[in-house]
Amino acid sequence: MDIILKLLLVAAGVLCQIFVSGIDNVFVQIILLVAGFVLLIKGADWFVEGASKIADKMGIPQLVIGLTIVAFGTSAPEAAVSITAALSGDSVDIAIGNVLGSNIMNILLILGISCLICPLAVQKSTQKYEIPFVILISVLTLGLGYFDGTIGRVDGAIMLALMVGFVIYLLNMAKKGQGSVEEGETAGANDTMWKLICFVIVGGAGIVIGSDVTVDAATKVALHFGMTEKLVGLTIVAFGTSLPELITSTIAAARKKADIAVGNIVGSNIFNLLFVLATTAVITPLPYFTETTSFVVDNIVAIATAVLLLIGVLNKEQKLKRWCGIVMVASYGVYFAYLLMTA
Repeated sequence: MDIILKLLLVAAGVLCQIFVSGIDNVFVQIILLVAGFVLLIKGADWFVEGASKIADKMGIPQLVIGLTIVAFGTSAPEAAVSITAALSGDSVDIAIGNVLGSNIMNILLILGISCLICPLAVQKSTQKYEIPFVILISVLTLGLGYFDGTIGRVDGAIMLALMVGFVIYLLNMAKKGQGSVEEGETAGANDTMWKLICFVIVGGAGIVIGSDVTVDAATKVALHFGMTEKLVGLTIVAFGTSLPELITSTIAAARKKADIAVGNIVGSNIFNLLFVLATTAVITPLPYFTETTSFVVDNIVAIATAVLLLIGVLNKEQKLKRWCGIVMVASYGVYFAYLLMTA
C-alpha cells in the first residue's frame, strides 16, 4: 500500500509535467512550483531511505552511507534541477545559481538554524579536512569560472576527478574505523530488497519529474514578475532544493545528532560543486560571467560562508555554538537583501 501511494504521487507529477509547459497562468504556475518542490522533497526522502537501507543490508559501513548516500540523496534535487535546466538550454543561469545559492543557504541558513536549536559538536576530521576541502573547491570554482568566463566541459571533468578522490578518502576513513556510525537508515525485518529497490526507483522518478515541473514553473513565474533567472536560481529554486538538507539537519539537531546535521551539510556542499555543477558543465558549458550576469560575487560569498563555518568550529569544545548561528542567519539576511537590490 505504501508503494502504491508513492506511485500515485509520482503519476500526479507526470500529469503536472505534461501540462506545465502549455500553461501560462501565473497562479497555476505557482501551484505547480509548489507541487514540484513537494515531489522533489518526497522523492529525495524515498531515495535516501531506500538507498541507505539497501547499503545497510549489504553491509556497507554507516560512515560511507551517511557521507555519500545520504549527502548525495539530499543533493539529488539540486542535481536534477541543474541538469534539467542545462538540458533545456534556456535556463543555464538557474543551473549554476541553484548550486551556489544552495551552498550559501546550506551553511548560513540551515546550519545557522540548526545550531540555534542546539550547539553542534564537530568531528576532528570534518574540522581538519572536510570543511577546508569545501573552501578549496569553492575557490577552485571561482578560479575556473573567472579564467575564461565559463565553467566548461574540461572544468567539469577536473571537478569530477576531485569527486572521485573525495569518495576514495571516505572509503579510507571507513576502513580505518573513523567517524560516526549514526548516519543512514537501518533496515528492518519488513524491508525486503525488492521493496527498497522500488523506493529507490520511485524516489528517483519523483526527483526527476519534480525537477522538470520546478524548473518550468519557476522560469515562467520569474518572467511574469520581471525577475532574472539568476535571482530565481539563487533564491526560490535554491531554497526548494535545499529543503531536504533543512529537514534532515534541523531534525538531527533537535535529536542532538550533530554528526548528521553537520556532515549532511558539508557532504551536500561537496556533492553540489563536484558532482552537480561538474556534471551539468560536462553536459553543456555554463556562462559564469557575461555582460548581463555574473556569479563572481555569489561565489565569493560561498567561499566566505565556508570560512565562517571553519572559524565557528575552531574552539576548544569543537562545537558550532549559538552565537555563530546568530551570525550565520543574520549574514544570510544581508545576502538576501543584496540579491533583491541587485536583481
